[in-house]
Amino acid sequence: MATKLALKELIKQPMRLTPGHRLCAGCGASIVVRQVLMAIDDPVVVTNATGCLEVATTIYPYTAWNVPWMHNAFENAASTISGIEAAYRALVRQGKIPERNVKFIAFGGDGGTYDIGLQALSGAVERGHQFLYICYDNGAYMNTGIQRSSATPMGAHTTTSPAGKKIPGKQQFRKDLTAIMAAHGIPYVAQAAPSHWRDLMKKVRKAVDCGGPAFINILSSCNRGWRHATDETIDITQLAVDTCYWPLYEVEDGEWRLTYKPKEKKPVEEWLKRQGRFRHLFRPENRHIIDELQAEVDRRWERLLRLCGEA
Repeated sequence: MATKLALKELIKQPMRLTPGHRLCAGCGASIVVRQVLMAIDDPVVVTNATGCLEVATTIYPYTAWNVPWMHNAFENAASTISGIEAAYRALVRQGKIPERNVKFIAFGGDGGTYDIGLQALSGAVERGHQFLYICYDNGAYMNTGIQRSSATPMGAHTTTSPAGKKIPGKQQFRKDLTAIMAAHGIPYVAQAAPSHWRDLMKKVRKAVDCGGPAFINILSSCNRGWRHATDETIDITQLAVDTCYWPLYEVEDGEWRLTYKPKEKKPVEEWLKRQGRFRHLFRPENRHIIDELQAEVDRRWERLLRLCGEA
């Protein structure tokens, strides 16, 4: 397995997601997908859950995908890729096709992964299928109008958790899906961000070579839902990492390892104030929610440090 990622080598990789798709300017999903696919040297087969990524890259009769690609329902990207992987291995065993070291990748947003696709994902990894599931986590059902998901941060304004006088945004903390996937005991689980592309791509290479099911949760800013300028995607993502709202780590064969530790842990307020979806939290009557969110971020960060032997 390659351990160094030279930029000149990555540039030589085939463009597996081409320009010309209809994703919004500054969309984190297209950045994530290109980083993921550029990290893999072998042939790939992709399944894609219904969502922004699928809708905006395959407007009939066009496609931005230069790899074998299959659209499936909102909830079953993991089931689809596990079926394709099983069929491929059966055909190889029967001598009907040659072994080509194909890598099987599923992409799904947080709505199709944290929520309605969790059952299919859990079942597929429990069965031991050899594939990598990528969740591009933009923190809401963005494609259908910015509704809250269980990945939506506490306090965020969405169309189904609107900020009003009685309820100032979403009332619950974000589900810790990465830890849930680690609890399955699969060979490789990680959390990544496109602002740290070397870290992300190293994790992808580890994941596709781990010999079993793998899962990577990748923060994917949506400027339409997060309410920030289109040229701030990477800066906003970097802040999520530096405030430890979105820590970078991996769980390899049950061993937890921190892959990035900020030199200075910034207050979560620095991340919140850059996004319009949290604007209401800076009113005097709502400031306590920022304190609650900071306390939860601190609690999760300290737990992660203990798990990684860093405390």
